Amino acid sequence: MKLVAGVDSSTQSVKIVVRELESGKLVREAKVAHPDGTECDPRDWKSALDRAIADVNNLEGVEALSIGGQQHGAVTLDKDGQPIRKALLWNDTRSAKEALDLNEEFGGAQATADAVGSLLVASFTATKLRWIADHEKENADKIAAVCLPHDYLSWKLTGSSDLNTLITDRSDASGTGYFDGVKNEYRRDLFNKALRGRDAILPKILKPNEFGGEFNGIKIAPGAGDNAGDALGVGAVAGDVVVSLGTSGTAFAVSDTPTHDPSGTVAGFADATGRFLPLVCTLNAARIMDAACKLLSVNHDELANLALSADAGANGLTLLPYFEGERTPNRPNARGTLNGLSLSNSDPANIARAYVEGMLCGLADAVFALEKLGVSINRILLVGGAAKNPAVAPIASSIFGRTVVLPPAEEYVANGAAKQAAWALTGEIPNWEIGSTEVFESKATPDVFARYQDLVAKTANF
Repeated sequence: MKLVAGVDSSTQSVKIVVRELESGKLVREAKVAHPDGTECDPRDWKSALDRAIADVNNLEGVEALSIGGQQHGAVTLDKDGQPIRKALLWNDTRSAKEALDLNEEFGGAQATADAVGSLLVASFTATKLRWIADHEKENADKIAAVCLPHDYLSWKLTGSSDLNTLITDRSDASGTGYFDGVKNEYRRDLFNKALRGRDAILPKILKPNEFGGEFNGIKIAPGAGDNAGDALGVGAVAGDVVVSLGTSGTAFAVSDTPTHDPSGTVAGFADATGRFLPLVCTLNAARIMDAACKLLSVNHDELANLALSADAGANGLTLLPYFEGERTPNRPNARGTLNGLSLSNSDPANIARAYVEGMLCGLADAVFALEKLGVSINRILLVGGAAKNPAVAPIASSIFGRTVVLPPAEEYVANGAAKQAAWALTGEIPNWEIGSTEVFESKATPDVFARYQDLVAKTANF
């Protein structure tokens, strides 16, 4: 029996799935937590990965593996391959000003979007490098190589100390702010500009089905950004929009053509197969649900029961879920607002409903932004940790006003990575069955979303 493995190294944890090559049947899996926060020592990711590998029998019998990982994180390495400082993660917003500066230095909004597919926001790697260059000059002077979280882990697994053997893929590279996804090449001029004229080694960009090293005889595929891994893992096709509710919230679609949105709403990423992945990202998703549970002193199932017991619209309560600032719209310094409180709606059920609706309205903004750019939408595929909450799918269908499909609870980023490993091994993307899905078609509630949009407009100066 031939086996492949896929890894998802996310903000919160590392997950490994080991699957049969032909059937995709799950054989073993493991999960180990990561340190919390907006910056992290990359060595902590490697330690967690090592523990997870031990928990799946040290990948016994596995012939190939691939690593999917959180996008954008800036891993800076010195000449000996050691991390210079903690990696600044995608959700670290300290480089908001640097994003504005780089967009101007790259020639303005349209020129930046044309060059790298996206208008830069604080999440992008380039902005974090500029922040280091301007605020930690001594660290910037030590930089010999820059890579992304999944690149670092793939490289460390190989045991190589040669920085020139770092590898990546175009999906993750497309979130750096110095990669042209159409030409499939780095924009060295933009990278150098981000680092104030400094240069450094960047990972080699492999083809999606190409191997780039070995770990104990196991072949290592190039990996992918987490959203690209999600799309590959869930088997998204044209007309599908995937809404992923993890630490961040994302809405994305597989496309044959690139996007170049100068407004910054839609990021023009690449996918894991050679196509494109127009994507809208919000900073606040699953953590809004966690915050609601903490506020109401309930668990997630109890939160769902409360939310579903309240009427749509939460009796006039509207949540603006910008608890940690926001990326889309670009409001890094904003904070959340619970609007419309009255004596009649100040109860756990309405508050629970408002939190769920607010989180989903942020994602509805994302879905409609894709539609405005011409993305065809037939159905919504709902994935991610928060999608498991029983209240989320039915309320999502009402907010989106569309059919929502809830695939079985799986580690889709890790599954996508496993599919990529299988593809590199056999030459074909496997068509594994993902199991039965649930379909939700709730009554549309456009008034709820309209009230949310009014609140967004009223708080534009936050």
